[in-house]
Amino acid sequence: MSQFTNLTITKARELLDDGEVSAVELTSHYLKEIDSKNKELNAFLSVHAEKALASAKGADIKIKNDQASYLTGIPLAIKDNILVKDELCTAGSKILENYKASYNATVIERLNRESAVILGKTNLDEFAMGSSTENSAYGVTKNPNDISRVPGGSSGGSAAVVAADLCLGALGTDTGGSIRQPASFCGIVGLKPTYGAVSRFGAVALGSSLDQIGPMAKTVKDVAIIYETISGHDPLDSTTVPNNSKLLDRVEEINIADLRIGIPKEYFEAKGLNSEVKEMVMKAVSWFESQGATIKEISLPHTEYALAAYYIIQPAECSANLARYDGIRYGRRADAKDLLDTYLKSKGQFLGAETQRRIMIGTYALSSGYYDAYYSQAQKVRTLVKKDFMEAFEDVDVIFTPTSPSTAFKIGEKTADPLEMYAADIFTVTANLAGVCGLSLNCGKINGLPVGLQILGPWFGENLLFKVGEFYEQLR
Repeated sequence: MSQFTNLTITKARELLDDGEVSAVELTSHYLKEIDSKNKELNAFLSVHAEKALASAKGADIKIKNDQASYLTGIPLAIKDNILVKDELCTAGSKILENYKASYNATVIERLNRESAVILGKTNLDEFAMGSSTENSAYGVTKNPNDISRVPGGSSGGSAAVVAADLCLGALGTDTGGSIRQPASFCGIVGLKPTYGAVSRFGAVALGSSLDQIGPMAKTVKDVAIIYETISGHDPLDSTTVPNNSKLLDRVEEINIADLRIGIPKEYFEAKGLNSEVKEMVMKAVSWFESQGATIKEISLPHTEYALAAYYIIQPAECSANLARYDGIRYGRRADAKDLLDTYLKSKGQFLGAETQRRIMIGTYALSSGYYDAYYSQAQKVRTLVKKDFMEAFEDVDVIFTPTSPSTAFKIGEKTADPLEMYAADIFTVTANLAGVCGLSLNCGKINGLPVGLQILGPWFGENLLFKVGEFYEQLR
């Protein structure tokens, strides 16, 4: 059905409201596409066909009665570490293979309130630990642009289903780049919101001071639509804050000639940055300059320490959060002779190598005698990284960087070297350490593989990111 090819949420909303297509027809189309394509891509772990069609029928009634909102009847996918009541939530791990959620995450409640249609749950690196979706206990997801390559991670399944036209949008989580990097690899748009902008209640915790749920879609406007629905204060998550509108006036007034864009030299001089990726991103910068924007080289001097600090803080928080999966309180239990044996065998049998690695690193960093040497020092670096951004945003409105140092790499190319895999997060972890918002959008292709432009904004500057991103999408 050609009318559904490369369909966006915005266009689908028009078709639904004009009566040219029903929500049931739209949902049925995507369910057929999933049935046809998912076996090759391995992007959906579960499909909720009956519930999706029932939701679509309810959405059609709302549309008929002029009660529809932007997302009414819109088919979406959900990363499989976000709870959907009565559905499996594996977090990509064998230890949660049979776990069914007993309640909805707050973001799901907000989507349900708008009568969005949830098609199913998408694949991810186990417990969201990875940059390629190769760490899933349920197999590797493939990049729709080239099935010999990874889709990025850890929200690789969500990125792949959007890029492959299996839904109109998706939710992912971003702890160190896990929305933005797969968005870059798959050629779509992904947003990591400001820490505290979107409730984490009902998301399987990895790094509690770093995690954020965010939207992925084909266009900046579509991402903004999903974000508006899921964001805002939640009494069930004490880290959330009321919607912050202090930047709205500035955003309404700003045009492209008013923009002050910061180019951090540490990112563009980074070891490992592919020269063609750098050139492609600089073309985007030059385009903004040609439209009248002011380009200013800035310095984020503590960037070189950010990746090392992140890979102490995140495993430490992971170690604490994953302690609950012990075969007693949560998850599958191995046959064992006593309590200690239960702990050892359950985690040994049902947790993957990367998850075990990070738990061990985190436990070591938090242990007596090493806490001050590692975890405490990493938190001090984090403070300095945040200070760098605070000073930078006094001089510029937004910061442009590559999203990833390379395009999508081959499946299996980096699995033998964890440090090389960690380096894929070099341009994204700083936003999580500082808590700022970041948007990745496509700025071109190299040999058919998408390249991501990352736009970083100040705290609660999402609307500014959307406006800048739409300038680029629409005017270019």
